[in-house]
Amino acid sequence: MRRTAALVDARCDENMTMERQASIERVDHVMYCRGRWVLPNVADLECQAGALGWPERGGVIYDASEITTMDTGGAVLLCQSLRAAGRGGRTASLQGLPAQFAALLHMVETQSANAFGVVPAQGGQRGQGGWIERVGRVAWHELESGRRGLAFLGESTVAFLRVLRQPGSLRWRSLLRMLQIDGVNALPITGLLTFLIGVVIAYQGAEQLRKFGTNIFIVDLVGISLLREISPLIVAILIAGRSGSAYAAEIGTMKVTEELDAVRTLGISPMALLVLPRALALVVALPLLTVYADVLGVFGGMLIASSQLNVGFTEFVSRFEDAVAVRHFFIGIAKAPFFAIIIALVGCYQGFQIRGGVDDVGRHTTISVVQSIFLVIVFDAICSILLNWWDL
Repeated sequence: MRRTAALVDARCDENMTMERQASIERVDHVMYCRGRWVLPNVADLECQAGALGWPERGGVIYDASEITTMDTGGAVLLCQSLRAAGRGGRTASLQGLPAQFAALLHMVETQSANAFGVVPAQGGQRGQGGWIERVGRVAWHELESGRRGLAFLGESTVAFLRVLRQPGSLRWRSLLRMLQIDGVNALPITGLLTFLIGVVIAYQGAEQLRKFGTNIFIVDLVGISLLREISPLIVAILIAGRSGSAYAAEIGTMKVTEELDAVRTLGISPMALLVLPRALALVVALPLLTVYADVLGVFGGMLIASSQLNVGFTEFVSRFEDAVAVRHFFIGIAKAPFFAIIIALVGCYQGFQIRGGVDDVGRHTTISVVQSIFLVIVFDAICSILLNWWDL
């Protein structure tokens, strides 16, 4: 503890020696905030605030009229300081904050409330409700997330319909670039993974089939399971982790660095520039990757059938033509475009939801992967149930 305290003191002393560009000073019940409340000065401001303390009771007024610059780091520090001042029976209020920084502070308070279930500390009033209030807040947060998701889906649909009316408005160069990144560059990992999946399925089935002397049915097992279910699902999960996460990270980084604001200022729709090329590229690439995965997965099963069950390549292909109906192949391929739409929209949507800094980019990137895989599996399960009802 002493070592930690010494390090903090040393840090404060070091900051004191620097030219002070921002300050917080207490006179009775008023905290005067001055200067540049930006990220490089946050450590110095924390040291100053930690040394001031607050009155034991009564109200604390934060006078922010002399703040000249504020970024997200400064807004977070001011928001945290207001909340801390509002504890212990005190009330905290803010006055004089320049109008150009009020929106930023409000955004930080709102995001803190959404992320941690904390009521904004504006005016020193803090939420002390019970579990009903917490449940209501969580329900409201989920409803708000659903509303934003539906709005994003509607905006994407409108942009897609506009491209159908005016195909020349589509960013073809971006589409071809995304086809190369999400399709061509994914061939090695997709092929290797599905080949190994075919090997695993054949190995697991070989032992059971050998016991009953039904070696030739390895063809049915490998062919139907891979073409109908496993290849489309494995490819979709792989692309969700590879491309969906990249969409969220790229768009989120553009938002953090205010590139999206610059794009809107130039009159360019982010939907047309970022979302549609990615979604259409995946709709084209995923079915092709699934066909490629089918071929390599079945080839992996052929190798194991030949080495473990004495089912030669010629015999395997002959049985494959008789036992595996073409509808299994088309059912698997038909799922791929829907998987692509789910992955692209979820990845892009999470990218647009990023509000904070680098931590928020990582959090939403993880959410995009989890949500994409979850929705893909749910969609696949619904398809399986419906196709079973229709005897397909």
